[in-house]
Amino acid sequence: MPVSVVRFNLVEPDATPASLAARYQAAVQMAAYADEHGITTVQTEEHHGADNNWLPSPFTLAAAVFGATRRIAVTVSAVIGPLHDPLRLAEEIAVLDLLSGGRLVTVAGIGYRPEEYALFDVDWKRRGKLQDELLETLLRAWTGEPFEYRGRTVRVTPRPCTDPHPLLLVGGSSKAAARRAARLGLPFFPSAHLPELEAYYKERLVEYGTEGWTMMPAAETPLLHVAEDPDRAWAEHGRHFLHEARTYASWQSGGIRSAVKSAAMTVAELRAEGVYRIVTPQECAALGHDNYVLHPLAGGMPVEEGWRSLRLFCERVLPELGG
Repeated sequence: MPVSVVRFNLVEPDATPASLAARYQAAVQMAAYADEHGITTVQTEEHHGADNNWLPSPFTLAAAVFGATRRIAVTVSAVIGPLHDPLRLAEEIAVLDLLSGGRLVTVAGIGYRPEEYALFDVDWKRRGKLQDELLETLLRAWTGEPFEYRGRTVRVTPRPCTDPHPLLLVGGSSKAAARRAARLGLPFFPSAHLPELEAYYKERLVEYGTEGWTMMPAAETPLLHVAEDPDRAWAEHGRHFLHEARTYASWQSGGIRSAVKSAAMTVAELRAEGVYRIVTPQECAALGHDNYVLHPLAGGMPVEEGWRSLRLFCERVLPELGG
């Protein structure tokens, strides 16, 4: 049975408070529906100060999803580690781990937008050191034992329920991220299909005498939308995918490698590129992928269209995949 993911970043350009409230509530309702139908994971993410209202609080959304579901996991991919107070984040994740019975997966990255660091008055040049401190603090905090932190002894409670600690991966596309993961004995989550970086991580595991594993995107993992008539869906809703693609492109410099990276300038170019795909239920089931990532509310997609895609996937595709 392939892994199935429903992704939410809750982008909506030119939103009103009422429309955003409806979108957020729909995301939680969609997560509950996905849980009932056997979808594996809800994936969410963190960005700040975006004009299109990109979700800034993935753990708050995770809490709402956990309250509405029983089985589905929530992956935060990724939390921008240096923007968070380490002790406070340790508490937040511990509470979510207890609340969900261990269903939270956190991927910790350092981000790639200096504007977000400026918003929180965090020194962009210190992001690597801050990330080291954050990860080390989380691991110490979750033991429930006193430890030294910034020159004083602290203790964080409550302890999470997952043993030895909630699932925490180090995300990124750099050798520094791979080294950081290996040094701490944490799993590594490359931001794209980067076999050479996975090999480098494994070499560092040997060097540090630690153990770990890699969760790497496949060479081809498109963001999917399911529709009975893809031509019509592209014509009516392709602009929403293009908005998201162009937003990502404006944020990512040449050194950033991402599984979601598009050079398209038009809907037609985006469709030909294949990063975003609108497929029929039959086409979706025939893809033969190990991971199916559904993006029902991409780029401000109308909520009702998102529901159509999700229902088609759950009712017409999942049964064909063995669900």
